[in-house]
Amino acid sequence: MLRKKLSRRQFVAATALSSAALITAPYVRGAYAAGKLSIGFWDHWVPDANKTSAALVKEWAEKENVDVSIDYISSQGNGIQLKIAAEGQAKSGHDILAMPTWWPHAQADLLEPMNDVMEPLIKQNGEVNGTVQYLGKAGDKWLGVPATIGSQIKGPCSRIDLMKKHAGIDVQEMYPAGSPPKADNWTTDTFLKAAEACKKGGNPFGIGLGETTDSVDTAGAFFQAFGGQLVDGKGNITVKSDGVRQALEFYKKLIPLLPAGVASWDDSHNNKALVSGEASLIMNPPSAWAVAKRDAPQVAEQCWTHGFPVGPKGRFAPFLPYFWSVWNFSKNKPTAKSLLVHLSQPAAVEKLVAASGGYDLPAFEKLTTLKTWAEEGPPKGTLYHYPNPFKHQTLSIAASPAPPKIAQQIYTQAILTKMCLRFYQGETMEKTLAWAEGECEGYMRS
Repeated sequence: MLRKKLSRRQFVAATALSSAALITAPYVRGAYAAGKLSIGFWDHWVPDANKTSAALVKEWAEKENVDVSIDYISSQGNGIQLKIAAEGQAKSGHDILAMPTWWPHAQADLLEPMNDVMEPLIKQNGEVNGTVQYLGKAGDKWLGVPATIGSQIKGPCSRIDLMKKHAGIDVQEMYPAGSPPKADNWTTDTFLKAAEACKKGGNPFGIGLGETTDSVDTAGAFFQAFGGQLVDGKGNITVKSDGVRQALEFYKKLIPLLPAGVASWDDSHNNKALVSGEASLIMNPPSAWAVAKRDAPQVAEQCWTHGFPVGPKGRFAPFLPYFWSVWNFSKNKPTAKSLLVHLSQPAAVEKLVAASGGYDLPAFEKLTTLKTWAEEGPPKGTLYHYPNPFKHQTLSIAASPAPPKIAQQIYTQAILTKMCLRFYQGETMEKTLAWAEGECEGYMRS
């Protein structure tokens, strides 16, 4: 049985999957069968994605004789974060709730350990990337199961034609569909030269320096490429390091090559820059490309998603995972775990990825070569390198490896982009570093 609720977007009743073999999972049947279960999923921006997740839940619920209710919760206006905070405070709510990035750690004391789910899933689907471990574990305790739905990499999406015309770079040759990258020369120095050429050509890179996630995520990857950590994994403040200084010098060269007003950009500006035909490159998951397919197909057919440039300390790309977590006050924890095992099976993951048009990313290493990414277009193969199938870059999140509760404050307060702007606008290096050090010291005390 599947009982459905309506959220802000009208929920379309899903039909059972026909002719599909039912998936056998470790927690199915026995003590884990029957009862009621409530789920709070992230409300997907791709229209059919919610229908697919509902169909997968219905498939499992009818087999296990579980009465399930689903709410799709918007991330607009921090809706899902507010829901997490409210349920944690009330100690009442959904059995399973989608939690973005930092939120499992923020609610760690109220979450059911998921080791009994994660250990067999990792054995089956392969290891998860380091960012999922960093955000998803507190000590030895898994705080949630990495969710395919909503997880994303924010890497470069380049215009094939404009990069060739202005910078002489063939991004398809550098990141060929179906083959490993040939990107040894795609360095931070090359990136600056390409940004300068595209600016002179009238199509600047669309990279923001605002306080929202797209700007912060991009800055985080570049800081890590230079080894720039504000706080290390042990909680020591490391602001006044060579890596941080190098990252600030890099941004001081990059900012004048970007469009005017990037200091006030939010997460919509880079999308608009791509879809309008203005930008030669942005940093984003395939959502902007998907909008271009609908609204500006002539732009979409020239887009190619690929890896970050490599810096002195490596090649890093922002990875923002969602997790499915179970409250420790849930009345049906075993049944919740059974459903999460079902949703993490390769066949279910493949359906979720296809329904999102390749936007959603599983965290498990064996699930990065699904056919959706090879076949999506135009142009065909444009998303092939999006899931990092060759482990060409280290997936990271800004402000790591600081302890997550400190890193969350650095991230939320956009300390990295604020540092870049302060230094670019004429503040001395030492004064900028001292300001950031003071901010981090304050987070240590909070």
